[in-house]
Amino acid sequence: MKLRVCSIAAIAVMLSFALPLNAQEDEAAARAQVLALEKAWNQAYKLGDTKALGAILDNGIILVEDDGTLKTKADFLSSITGPTSNEEQVAPESLTVHVFGKTAIAVGVIAVKVKEHGKTISRRERFIDTWIFKNGTWVCIATDATPITH
Repeated sequence: MKLRVCSIAAIAVMLSFALPLNAQEDEAAARAQVLALEKAWNQAYKLGDTKALGAILDNGIILVEDDGTLKTKADFLSSITGPTSNEEQVAPESLTVHVFGKTAIAVGVIAVKVKEHGKTISRRERFIDTWIFKNGTWVCIATDATPITH
């Protein structure tokens, strides 16, 4: 009986070390998945792939534009009429993902180059995207972009 109690105690100790490792592995996997989705979002936007964007964005997503206006998923997808030209670019400069269970927050800086009124305008924006793990996949439920003015 004493041997059985020792074995159970040994297993409990081993599991106590394994659980944090699994949590760390789960967090690392979630971070990698969200990073890949952020990159897929930029690529799909550049290609004008509304089907891919539709899969990445939750139906109830809240998009806060850099001018403070709000867009729905339908508004955002309808604003994409096809592949963006070489004059319009969205290039990530930095990106960090923080995972909190089934929620992830992606924070980064993007360089945006847009042609407006025949003139190319470059700007940088800090963005924050909120992701949740829903129905077996990560989807973006909110995004906000703020111009960096300095």
